[in-house]
Amino acid sequence: MPLPALRLSTPDDVAAIHAVWRAAVDATHGFVAPADLDFYENLLLTLYLPQVPVWLATLEDGTATGFMGLTGPKIDALFVHPAFHRTGVGRRLIDHAASLHAQLLVDVNAQNPGAVTFYRTLGFRVVGRSPIDHGGKPYPLIFMARV
Repeated sequence: MPLPALRLSTPDDVAAIHAVWRAAVDATHGFVAPADLDFYENLLLTLYLPQVPVWLATLEDGTATGFMGLTGPKIDALFVHPAFHRTGVGRRLIDHAASLHAQLLVDVNAQNPGAVTFYRTLGFRVVGRSPIDHGGKPYPLIFMARV
């Protein structure tokens, strides 16, 4: 499979990005309570996506396969549609972030071992932990860095 193209998102991409997010979360975040999932989805749709362009990975036909939010060296979000897991989409997004910043940081849900393994495989190491997420919810975080 050829590597996906990357581009910054536009407001017209919100529905496609949301679809990737929802599919990825449904496949990997079974530990999140339904009410909390609704809370995060609302934040994504009302605060994050309308205001923050993300790096969007697409196939030649324009199909969104994944996305990455990046603020300086901090990866705010990285989600890959489960149909494209293990096809190089996530690595392509990380490689792009690394081309922009020598050091990368990411916070990973400790209850998502696939994500922790993904980042470790790409050279990230654990630099800290939190028993709660950034919303104050009981989802422990692992802080990781790649230098």
